[in-house]
Amino acid sequence: MKILHTADWHLGHQLHGHDRRFEHDAFLDWLSDTLKAREIDALLVAGDLFDTANPPASAWQQLYRFLARLRAEMPRLNMVLIGGNHDSPSKLDAPHELLRAFDLHLVGSISRDSEGKLETDRLLVPLQDREGNIAAWCAAVPFLRSSDLRVEQLAEGQDRLIEGVGQVYAEVLAEGRARCGEDLPLIAMGHAYLAAGQLSELSERRVLGGNQHALPAELFAGADYTALGHLHLAQSPAEGVHYSGSPLPLSLAEANYNHQVLEVTFAEGKLAGLERIPVPRAVEMIRLPQSTLDDALKAIASLELPACPQEAQPFLEVRLLLPKPEARIRERILAAIADKPVRLARITTSYQGSGEGLADGRERRRLDELSPTEVFRLCYQRQFEGEPEAGLVASFEEILEQVKESNQ
Repeated sequence: MKILHTADWHLGHQLHGHDRRFEHDAFLDWLSDTLKAREIDALLVAGDLFDTANPPASAWQQLYRFLARLRAEMPRLNMVLIGGNHDSPSKLDAPHELLRAFDLHLVGSISRDSEGKLETDRLLVPLQDREGNIAAWCAAVPFLRSSDLRVEQLAEGQDRLIEGVGQVYAEVLAEGRARCGEDLPLIAMGHAYLAAGQLSELSERRVLGGNQHALPAELFAGADYTALGHLHLAQSPAEGVHYSGSPLPLSLAEANYNHQVLEVTFAEGKLAGLERIPVPRAVEMIRLPQSTLDDALKAIASLELPACPQEAQPFLEVRLLLPKPEARIRERILAAIADKPVRLARITTSYQGSGEGLADGRERRRLDELSPTEVFRLCYQRQFEGEPEAGLVASFEEILEQVKESNQ
């Protein structure tokens, strides 16, 4: 059996006001062709299908067109998709019954019965081979919010969030292992931040209330392969545990990432192979080295780019280091690129302090470039002239998650 693992599509994403539909269409076309060419048996998408809890209609259309195309062209393909922290659990669960009629498994949230017992049936999906035989079981656990967990009976000294997540995975994986018996592999899916994971500069957040709530890889010890989402940089924080990474850069800080999907092969119930398949990039990102405005304008003038439709034009980031504020910076840069097939994504400006060069430069960032946690830190620093303690930041992030959940 061959499985393709991907995650963090972020359909509906905008990069500093620029629409990314062209790039997502290109990726989904490539993914469809890849699934057919490689004769994949199961597609696993590990969360963050959308960029926001309220994605535009065009993003839903992209997803549904893709799923309908695959079902028509690959009628025996197993498809399992879970929700991530960017997705709305209720919106993903709404079409569940309709999609299940077409053998499409979209899991936005976990559910419990009237006694609070976890309903594992919906989270355990049989994966069939081309002959229609069950060849593996998939534990499709979506992103777990604090409201999903039952932590009332845990001791005060325990980290309740981590223990609560551990309880969910332990129960689902135990039931999955029982269904697998000794012959079939068990594949776990999740959307989480693991303790050994490497975050990108701007795009991801440590979910579940801060770094002290990073999950241990041991939670997935009962699985033969764990397909994770959330971290945009492809990585393997533990043996058998893999982040596929996002298929396209979701911030300028990710411009140099090697975006990929993972092909996982099982033979005779055992993991037999893992191949990283590079995802072609439909739109390039150009990040000019930090320099003076005059040098940046010269660098722009020297750009030689082929003509292409606007949606395929590269994104440009201009990074400036100035001795003092200058007027009409944006106007001058826009004039310089007026005849260039390139789109201005961002201008970042740092100012030299005591004249000691780059290390002494102070970068000024727009409010819309800051995360809520960064705004909290800056406000704390201004009010109390120091860094907030880690516990206080964690409490803020937990409140932030609760607010987001209440708005979904």
